[in-house]
Formats: sequence, C-alpha cells, structure tokens
Amino acid sequence: MTTYETGVPDGTRAPLRSRTHTWRPRPETTPEILGMSGLEILQGSLKGEPAGASMASTLGFRLTEASEGFAVFEGDPGDHLLNPMGTVHGGFLATLLDSALGSAVMTLLPAGTGYTTVQLGVHMIRPVMADTPTLRCEGTALHVGRTTATAEARVVGTHDGKLYAHGTTTCAILRAG
Repeated sequence: MTTYETGVPDGTRAPLRSRTHTWRPRPETTPEILGMSGLEILQGSLKGEPAGASMASTLGFRLTEASEGFAVFEGDPGDHLLNPMGTVHGGFLATLLDSALGSAVMTLLPAGTGYTTVQLGVHMIRPVMADTPTLRCEGTALHVGRTTATAEARVVGTHDGKLYAHGTTTCAILRAG
C-alpha cells in the first residue's frame, strides 16, 4: 500500500518515503571512560565500545579512521537530505566537517579533557546531489594547546577524488577540575 501526502498546495499527491535508523545510546560517564584519552575513545568507538555519536546515524555518516591528530568520516548523501533547491543541504557537509575537525582535535586530548567548537568555517566548492556517491572527510589537527585548538578538513568524493568542501575550526579545550 502506498501512502500519499495530502494538502500539497499544487494538488499533486506524491508518494511518501520513510527512513528508519537505529543507534546505541552513549554510555553514562564512568570512571573508566573518564580515564580514556580522546584517541582511545574514538578508536574504541570504531570497535563499538563506547557507542559513537548517535547523530551520525541520523544523517548517514560514520567514523572510519582515528589516529593521532587525524580523523576520517564517510557520509552517504541521499534524497532525505535535500533542500528546496534539490541539492543536498549544506548542513550535511558542515556537520561532516565539524565531526572530522573536532574528532581530529579529540585524538590529541588526554583523559578527562573535552572540547567544544567555538568557530566553524565552511567553504562549499561544488553541489552534492541525492545520487552523489559516498563522500570522505579527512580532518587534521593543526594546533592543540592548553585552552584552544585548531584543525582543518576536506570533503572529497570517494568516486571521483574531487573536492566538495573544506573547512576549519577553533575549539575551546575543556580541562577537568
């Protein structure tokens, strides 16, 4: 049975689509997690412990690599991400960039230390369409100091190697105590 949208101003009746996703909730903050460095948390997340960011499954992207000062996310565009112009909303690329940028910084943080983005600069180079294949976002930490950190990242097509977007961040370092 097909479900149709009603009340559309032009009177058309487009079939509706649905998208379901599942996620594992983040664990409670425990002494064990507080004792892990940022890199240990991300590398554990690659193995499923602790759970990764639930927001990633909502948008269709995932952490694929994490090493000192470096993090990679891959994302799958789709028609569920379209803006009114018919291209993938720029917020998808901004979120992909923010995730790789922050995670690159996180890989260099000691146990008990967090971060938060205070500035995000995004440059969109080419449009992403619903049928654009997987995009890869590589983030690299440039500076991680006592109170601030900076990083840069690039989004490239896994299918064509073309640059789709690039960005930078400034993060505040949140030390325990």
